[in-house]
Amino acid sequence: MPTKKKSAVKKKPVAKKAAPKKAVVKKVPAKKKPVAKKAAAKKPAAKKAVAKKAPVTKKVAKKALLTKKTPVKKPAAKKAAPAKKKAASPVSPLAPKKFAKLPPLEGVDIGTAATGIKYKGRDDVLVIRLPEGTTAAGVFTTSKTASAPVELCRENVKGGKGRVVVVNSGNSNAFTGKAGVDTVNATVEAAARAVGARTTEVYVASTGVIGQPLDPKPVISGIGSALFDADEDNWDAAARAIMTTDTYRKVATRSVVIDGAKVTINGIAKGSGMIAPDLATMLAYVVTDAAIDASLLQTLVADGANKSFNATTVDSDTSTSDTLMLFATGTAMRSTFMLSSAADPRVATFRAALDDLLLDLAHQVVRDGEGATKFISIAVSGAESVAAARRIGLVIANSPLVKTAIAGEDANWGRIVMAVGKSGEAADRDRLAIAIGGVAVARDGQVVAGYNEAPVAKHMKGTDIQIEVDVGVGSGAATVWTCDLTHGYISINADYRS
Repeated sequence: MPTKKKSAVKKKPVAKKAAPKKAVVKKVPAKKKPVAKKAAAKKPAAKKAVAKKAPVTKKVAKKALLTKKTPVKKPAAKKAAPAKKKAASPVSPLAPKKFAKLPPLEGVDIGTAATGIKYKGRDDVLVIRLPEGTTAAGVFTTSKTASAPVELCRENVKGGKGRVVVVNSGNSNAFTGKAGVDTVNATVEAAARAVGARTTEVYVASTGVIGQPLDPKPVISGIGSALFDADEDNWDAAARAIMTTDTYRKVATRSVVIDGAKVTINGIAKGSGMIAPDLATMLAYVVTDAAIDASLLQTLVADGANKSFNATTVDSDTSTSDTLMLFATGTAMRSTFMLSSAADPRVATFRAALDDLLLDLAHQVVRDGEGATKFISIAVSGAESVAAARRIGLVIANSPLVKTAIAGEDANWGRIVMAVGKSGEAADRDRLAIAIGGVAVARDGQVVAGYNEAPVAKHMKGTDIQIEVDVGVGSGAATVWTCDLTHGYISINADYRS
């Protein structure tokens, strides 16, 4: 560097003499560059030493280690980078204080793998291996632009059997044309071979960015790695592997006794934005060791979805990938008769537990709504029918004006009146009644006499908001659940692809 300054000083007086000295200037950096390069060359040597250590932990699973362990170590440096994004969406303040510990289910093996489809340093492929004889049922998005994986599952579930589930996060493989179908087919064939199942017993799901082709290679290699490490006690890892913008895993478990046998139901879900299930990116997988006929299983999952996932909304947007699947292995009821009729009194016990679990998972999804700070329950009564009550509730729940007022802790009940009016369902304006936090704010179509906003304002400062609306035309009633709309939602979705 000092040499450069001298040549600059000589350039002014003699323009031509400065030219020869350029060779001297070039030689100085020329000698320094190799030094810099040698220093750089030493760095990779350090990196290679780290890379060589990894296979020592499991010589037998060299391939599995490369896919699974290496990315976990690399992101030590890269984990700092996502910190900028995570600052916009820390763990939801509405997250459960405690997470359920899901017990193992006999014959159900769960494995996960890190393949780097989009996320670095975390598992992004999930494989659930189910025992032979497992029955399957499911409900899927009604979107007219449904993904290739959804179409495959919709077709396969008609057979009522299930042996393996493969889910990847980071890419939804939706709106990807023939390439998307090819990826699904390649995944199905690889999974079927890996567990010795028919292709009609394989279910595939993808969640993440829409419109980007998904290379089947990482998913297929992930299947092998996941199965190598598969275990009956991997439910937590499974719930984490399918997350996208989620800030926490969604897990739930229930147990009942049927004919003296303890029956368990385990469920995992993912979802945070693009949530307005219309069946159900939301994904949910529920596995039970009860013995249930496929036809009855389909009835149970469809009814359960209507009372839970279909009664929730985060942002009014229905995903191209929404999937809710229920599998019954029968391993806990080998010495009793299979449940096959809704009239069977034993079914009522199971149904109650399943409905409760599905509602728990659905609420966890809403509580993790992108940028959410409030969990909102809206109970509508006095409607023409249950369907009408739900429609009114969802219109209130999806109103940006209602959601932002709640985010701002403003008891602006006039916005609720507005939402009821625009729902398109019958309502008697002069009999309309509204309560917030159990406090009546409007009755018979007008504000309650002597209305005091103080207790309502206090309720609005909490995290769980209750709204009750009676539209005064019938006996239909329904409850829906949503969250508030904050700046956090905008920040997360403005940066989603970057």
